[in-house]
Amino acid sequence: MLKEITTPFKPELIESLRCGEDLLISGFAFTMRDASLSRTSKLLSEGMPLPFDLDCSLIFYAGPTPPTRDKPFGAIGPTTSARLDGYLEMLFKLGVAATLGKGPRTAEAVLLHSEYMRVYFAAVGGLGALYARHVRSHEIVAFPELGCEAVSRVELDRFPALVAIDSEGRDFFQKEYRTWSGSFSD
Repeated sequence: MLKEITTPFKPELIESLRCGEDLLISGFAFTMRDASLSRTSKLLSEGMPLPFDLDCSLIFYAGPTPPTRDKPFGAIGPTTSARLDGYLEMLFKLGVAATLGKGPRTAEAVLLHSEYMRVYFAAVGGLGALYARHVRSHEIVAFPELGCEAVSRVELDRFPALVAIDSEGRDFFQKEYRTWSGSFSD
């Protein structure tokens, strides 16, 4: 049976999650990608307040498609997370408890997870239409001019994910790479 967790994420929950654990995530998350992260960084560097509070939040690296008649989005798939690692420490300093995306992270990002005691959830790419069934609602909260890269507040409903990096810095992708690469050696 899959473990079910709900946002906002308290430190005790984050610390209890283990690398490789399969989960179902419910509650609110913010979608952010390159453009909205860049805009957030710029506002902070100018000393401006953010139009949203990220304390104990989940950032879903995603650029959702327009809604369908019965769903908030036609598709909402995870974005490659390593591409956004340059913004990770900024997010952690703002209180973000976890990120959700796809693929492995950089070595520096893995270290940041253990330093800040945060978690990275991974989802499978290419399943955006299926994942849209796990989103109940959506509201743009900042930067609407960025279109699909605007910051949206989405309500997840039993969204399937894997703990890819836990708060102690254990990295599922690196562990699996070592396992699989060893099985192909002579």
